[in-house]
Amino acid sequence: MAGIYYVLGGNLFYGAYFIFAAAVLDFLDGFVARLLNAYSEIGKQLDSLADLVTFGVLPAFIVFTLLQDIFPGSYLPFLAFFIGTQSAIRLAKFNIDTRQSDRFIGVPTPANGLLISTLPFMAERFLWAESLLANGWFLLAFSFFFALLMTAELPLIALKFKNFGFKDNKYRYLTIAISLLCVLILGMGGVPLAIISYVGLSVVENLENRNVQNKELI
Repeated sequence: MAGIYYVLGGNLFYGAYFIFAAAVLDFLDGFVARLLNAYSEIGKQLDSLADLVTFGVLPAFIVFTLLQDIFPGSYLPFLAFFIGTQSAIRLAKFNIDTRQSDRFIGVPTPANGLLISTLPFMAERFLWAESLLANGWFLLAFSFFFALLMTAELPLIALKFKNFGFKDNKYRYLTIAISLLCVLILGMGGVPLAIISYVGLSVVENLENRNVQNKELI
């Protein structure tokens, strides 16, 4: 909610900072819960509700604010709220989908929130990114595409290791390596590239697994 307050005041970068802080806390609360073996139904529900506000509503307001500058006096900026709607559907599906124990189905809401919120940082780094972000139609199409990916039947890499062998985890290691390189070289501006590469590597892994399964059937 603090992030939304700053974004509505025109400070989009603060929105990203709050999302980053929330992503760290989102990881830590699960880690601490496992460490203490402290699980509850109310904790599960609160986790999803907090994720909806932080990784769904806040990014929607970031895009809304950007579109307001591009389309002043238009109703088009309200289309950004589709991000929040899709986030709600994604989180509801995740809570009842038993298939997502070792893989994600669809882009996770924290990944989408980080992607959207760090676009202004990327625009600061690259002129081509600044031009794209200033194009309202591109911004709408980009936001809609990734919002739809949150509820798409697309298996994505989850960084859950059953063992640490390279053969079984090569795409996990590649995801970590590329993400670290992007962030170390470009800072916050590298986060969108890291998340896009994560989705791309997941697609490549799916195609490879499908080819292996087809060969086994033959």
